[in-house]
Amino acid sequence: MNVLVVDDEWNMIELVKSYLERHDYTVYTAMNGKEAIDAIKSESIDLVLLDIMMPEMDGITACKNIRGFSDVPILMVTAKSNEDDRVNGLKSGADDYIIKPFSPKELVARIEAISRRMSVTRDHRKDTFQKEELFVDFKGHVVKVDDKSITLTRKEFQLLSFLVRNEGQVFTREHLLDQIWGLESEGTMRTVDTHVKTLRLKLKSAGSHIQTVWGVGYKFV
Repeated sequence: MNVLVVDDEWNMIELVKSYLERHDYTVYTAMNGKEAIDAIKSESIDLVLLDIMMPEMDGITACKNIRGFSDVPILMVTAKSNEDDRVNGLKSGADDYIIKPFSPKELVARIEAISRRMSVTRDHRKDTFQKEELFVDFKGHVVKVDDKSITLTRKEFQLLSFLVRNEGQVFTREHLLDQIWGLESEGTMRTVDTHVKTLRLKLKSAGSHIQTVWGVGYKFV
């Protein structure tokens, strides 16, 4: 199981990382919300341990951003005295919270509890998508149109997957740029338009499923 530990205190990261690795977890690390979002988009993360109080982007804001593109389980780390943080963390999309200071044993127990709950969800979550001539295998990164494989770049696949998983919902270019390319990307709105155009061409007849909503952005129908 791959766990992303997000905290701005390096000593805390090292402590948690050391303990989780002794329990056979693979640990990734980030020191703020922006780094966490990039890690989730680039790595196969199974659970996020997310501290609230961090520079650049706090845990609440990061959690809301993550929920815009991923349903990865999030265990929020909160201060014992701040009930508002715990409530806001759950409202922003966290699955559970743990209060500092916490024991390593409690941390592992909470991770295991979340894993058990989420395993039921995963059993029923679709790993593939089929609509008319278009087939998408999200885990295998496979796209087929009329049973013929289509070669996409990583960004093209991420863009298609995001639109497909949110079928019918309209997204602005700004939102797509943020979700696919990241908060610190040097891309522009033109980057989104270019990728959509290329994606439509590669998908051939299935490209018509990606529709332009004039004055707003794009959606998959």
